[in-house]
Amino acid sequence: MIKKTITIAVTSLMMMTVAHAKSTYGTVNGVEISEADVQMTMGPSGMEYSVLDPEMQKRVLEMVVDRTLLTQAAQKSEVSKSSEYKTQLEALKQGLLLDVWMKKMMSDIEKGLTKEKLEAHFKKNEAKYSTPKQLKARHILIKVDAEDDNKTKAEAKAKAEALVKELDGAKDKQAKFIELAKTKSEGPSGVQGGDLGWFELARMVPEFSTAGDKLKKGEYTKEPVKTQFGYHLIMLDDRKEAGVKKFEEVESSIRAELGQEEFTTKVQEMTKTLRKDAKIELVTAKATPIAIPAPKVETKTEETPATK
Repeated sequence: MIKKTITIAVTSLMMMTVAHAKSTYGTVNGVEISEADVQMTMGPSGMEYSVLDPEMQKRVLEMVVDRTLLTQAAQKSEVSKSSEYKTQLEALKQGLLLDVWMKKMMSDIEKGLTKEKLEAHFKKNEAKYSTPKQLKARHILIKVDAEDDNKTKAEAKAKAEALVKELDGAKDKQAKFIELAKTKSEGPSGVQGGDLGWFELARMVPEFSTAGDKLKKGEYTKEPVKTQFGYHLIMLDDRKEAGVKKFEEVESSIRAELGQEEFTTKVQEMTKTLRKDAKIELVTAKATPIAIPAPKVETKTEETPATK
């Protein structure tokens, strides 16, 4: 029930409540440009001002200057005395009041969750926090298309078999594999020495996963592995067996999950109670019936030979 996004107006109101530290950005008519001013201008982009290049930083500050000048002009006007301003300000205050109150309620609920309760939930739902087996491998691919003739397919397989022999004769198998991947592989990972990183078995085609899973760390397939993409040589760099995450790894997410559940329940119960004691009068617009005229029916008198 907590709002996922707050309107720009409410955000602006919140920003104005932030204590203004000594500005390092400059001043506009003697008023310091604060961190809050800069962040408000940056908006929900998620970018940090500090990582922008000098030209972009200057553009952001120019936008802050324009906004500050317009705000100062608005402050000098009579608009703050208008009923429209007061009505919208009150609406913003009400929205902000509810938002802060509900966030505090959520925070209090999360803080009140004991470690014992979190651990009990973890044990009861271990399957939810399980991790599948993962392999870290690299490969060399010799491509084969489905429409290739038998001769082309045989040549591709022979090329892959020749690469296996080169590996067999190398002293440093991994270094040789990386070299061959960079120079011989026809797959996109070739430039990275065939590195595929970590992956779950289900992410790869079955033939590839099955062959890779049979290898021990540092081993490579002695026969090319045929898949729909062609012939692969696979080297296993590492493996992680299936298991369950440690409680410490998921404690914060469990706290947030249970907190959200309790918060939702509490708000629903509170709403029901408040409704019982509240005087609620609703006015709904009545539908005005619309008269739809009946379609006109044109009649034609056909002339017959007798009436001509």
